Amino acid sequence: MPTVEEGEVLVKVCAGTVNRTDCAYRAARPWFIRALTGLRRPKRTVLGTEFAGIVRAIGQAVTTFGVGDRVFGYQERGGAHAEYVAVPAEGMIAEIPANVSMRVAAAGTEGAHYAWSFLRRADVTEAHHVLVYGASGAIGSAAVQLLKSEGVTVTAVCDTPHVDLLHDLGADRVIDYTTEDFTRDVHTYDAVFDAVGRSTFGRCKRILKPDGLYLSADLGPFAQNLYLPLITRFSRGPRVRFPFPIENQKLVRHLAGLMESGEFRPVLDRTYGLEQIVEAHRYVETGQKTGNVILDIDVAGADMPEPTPLQHGA
Repeated sequence: MPTVEEGEVLVKVCAGTVNRTDCAYRAARPWFIRALTGLRRPKRTVLGTEFAGIVRAIGQAVTTFGVGDRVFGYQERGGAHAEYVAVPAEGMIAEIPANVSMRVAAAGTEGAHYAWSFLRRADVTEAHHVLVYGASGAIGSAAVQLLKSEGVTVTAVCDTPHVDLLHDLGADRVIDYTTEDFTRDVHTYDAVFDAVGRSTFGRCKRILKPDGLYLSADLGPFAQNLYLPLITRFSRGPRVRFPFPIENQKLVRHLAGLMESGEFRPVLDRTYGLEQIVEAHRYVETGQKTGNVILDIDVAGADMPEPTPLQHGA
């Protein structure tokens, strides 16, 4: 049982996710993550960044949450793949809206906070047209919905089985990359967001407007997305920006409001039990998941509203 320090809350975890961040920390990919997670073996004995559950205890000076509150959040330092996790009360944690289930809430932060960081880093407004590549994953599906909540025109790129899903999520136009090369599109965009890190600025430059921006959720070949922002910063053509994650409680509360209103609903793919954690990691690492992979830890007896049509495999 974790010790609850001053300013923390103890959460009984009902559900979580297995995501790319968890896999990266476990496998130490890219390699330099070892400097943070351990050179020879992982320092963290319990992984898990996303959680949804019930507050069971509060530390001294905590006034924003009470015992019995249904909460969800994100903890970069891990620890959520367990029955209990202690998290800072001022961290990335918020109450779950009454009409949102534990499983949906559990998937509401990891992909969404990366997507929100893109939206803010690109200074996107409703006058813009944005292309999202890898739009059926956790980050991409969140990006499409968050962009639409801001009134942005969105073109989504995915494979054939997910075309209808992206239309359901609100994309104005969907490109099936199995039949069409999106980098040869006749349209040009104010921003291109690669949510899976499988394209490059060089390939996408031709579909960007003269003042357009390229952003990726990945470092890219030879970590080019870290130094290209410096090289292209003062150029007269398209530029590169890297969307460093925004992590604060204000964002999580905003996501809770969007889930409550229905403007944002995390897409759920498969559900695994905690005893199936190895299989869950293996599936996520195939790169074939749709939206989010849920980890059931203890949902028995939890308040579970009816699933929405956008939940797949829930």
